[in-house]
Amino acid sequence: MPRIATIRKRADFVAANRGIRVARPGFVLLVNLEVVPATEADLRFGVTVTKKIGNAVVRNRMKRRFRALLREALPTDGIPGADHVLIGREGGVERDFALLRDELAVALSRAAAGKGDPPRKRHGDRKPRK
Repeated sequence: MPRIATIRKRADFVAANRGIRVARPGFVLLVNLEVVPATEADLRFGVTVTKKIGNAVVRNRMKRRFRALLREALPTDGIPGADHVLIGREGGVERDFALLRDELAVALSRAAAGKGDPPRKRHGDRKPRK
């Protein structure tokens, strides 16, 4: 069974944003394959939910659900030696847990195959207003 650790440093979350991005209705999965193994863990995960989602009670509930999902799915479907970050989306807290589990399995398989979503446009790439 692989050893799983939690991402705690902001720099690791920011680094995951440069990796593969797979969006689903309840969350966005970021997978950073270019991780220097600094710990004894085989893979790491992190969860983040912004204030746009709701108050602290809603955000904490969503984070608990995501941590439970990741602890269940990563030992079998996770990418060894990679960082996995789940970003909560609006409506993710009300989604059925089994549906989230299925979406996470699909997202992890797409990330393992290297089939991420196209990169988002950067703020500097916007067209000037007329």
